[in-house]
Amino acid sequence: MIYLSKLLDQKVWDAFGHVVGKLDDLLVDKTDQTMPPITSIAIKDGSPEPKLVDAKDIATLWPSITLNVDISKLDLFQPAGHELYLKQRALDQQIVDTEGKRLVRVNDLQIARKNNRFYLTGVDVGGTGLLRRLGLENFAKSVAKLLKKTWKTHVIPWEDVASIEHDDPLRLKVSQDRLVQMEPADIASILDDLDHHTSKALLQGFTDEQLADTLEESSSEVQQAVISALQPERAADVLEEMDPDEAADLLADMDDQVSEQLLKLMEDDDEEDVRTLLRYPEDSSGGIMTTEFASVPGIFTVEQALYHLRTNEDAKDDEFMFYVYLLDENERLQGVISLRDLVTAPLDQKLAKWFDDDPVIVNPLTPQEEAAYLVAKYNLMAVPVVDAESNVMLGIVTVDDAIDTVLPTAWKKKMPRFSGR
Repeated sequence: MIYLSKLLDQKVWDAFGHVVGKLDDLLVDKTDQTMPPITSIAIKDGSPEPKLVDAKDIATLWPSITLNVDISKLDLFQPAGHELYLKQRALDQQIVDTEGKRLVRVNDLQIARKNNRFYLTGVDVGGTGLLRRLGLENFAKSVAKLLKKTWKTHVIPWEDVASIEHDDPLRLKVSQDRLVQMEPADIASILDDLDHHTSKALLQGFTDEQLADTLEESSSEVQQAVISALQPERAADVLEEMDPDEAADLLADMDDQVSEQLLKLMEDDDEEDVRTLLRYPEDSSGGIMTTEFASVPGIFTVEQALYHLRTNEDAKDDEFMFYVYLLDENERLQGVISLRDLVTAPLDQKLAKWFDDDPVIVNPLTPQEEAAYLVAKYNLMAVPVVDAESNVMLGIVTVDDAIDTVLPTAWKKKMPRFSGR
């Protein structure tokens, strides 16, 4: 394979053996492709600016850099302005390995020849890339051989790379397209390693839903930085897409005046849900519950309940439907049935025959540690939160919420989520 570090500052020869200059850089185009083509080489020849030679005039790049034309007949390349200069804009830069789901640094770049053209094929992010650039590759290989160690390079295919250059709109769009294919939790882990300016730039092209999913998995610092950078109307739209309890936690950490402004811009139903959660103490069950849960009237048959869940918009949006809660006409909790029991029950039978009419419950002021204990003790995926006096169902504390209360802060965002996101 050909590596950029081996080409830089090497002499460039024309077809008749004349030295044209030294290679200063390689330019590639179409960086959204699996193997972006080399479009030009930049040559230093003593002029104030390097000469750009069209790729069609390149005969070989390795072991010598040779052109297929005479120096007097060079066809200078006219850049369109969106080409990527590999030494100038890629080498030593941070990138996202979208397959390995981590932030890495570019130590070298891999070039390959195919059908008489040259292409950018990968990024070397390992220590071997650094040794190669320092001229110590052969020495290191000899040492590895003496120690009977395998000499390995760590090259990431270009298709698994996403740039994080926040000042390059073209490549940033490519990066966003690749990043959105990753799990929100993996994106959040990467964002936590970036400065806030770069994080905000990367997320600008996300949809409201994609941004909400990612922010739910991010640290409080990243959440506030991103939301603060958005126009208030857009920020409110993103908050509406978040789970109410996550939106409430985010707003609780923000300036009261800003928080109030965003709440007023939210849809009435979403605003009411979040305001309700903000009224409860932070360490209470009410403070960590979500107001989104699947419910049906207790008088329904199994068939009616299933039809309701399939057609009701609120039910469709419920990402934590492990249980279905049976409520009376006054929203009071009558019982609970697992989704598994519901889908296997005879369609013509009343739900009353199948639900648990004495479920484990907490009230909104129950300490969150107690709610977490009940979830663990009874192996529950969620526990309902009901008003202590009226028995009106207010929300649920999910196993995710329970885990968050007992794990150290540093581990909270590292745990898998059970909501299917």
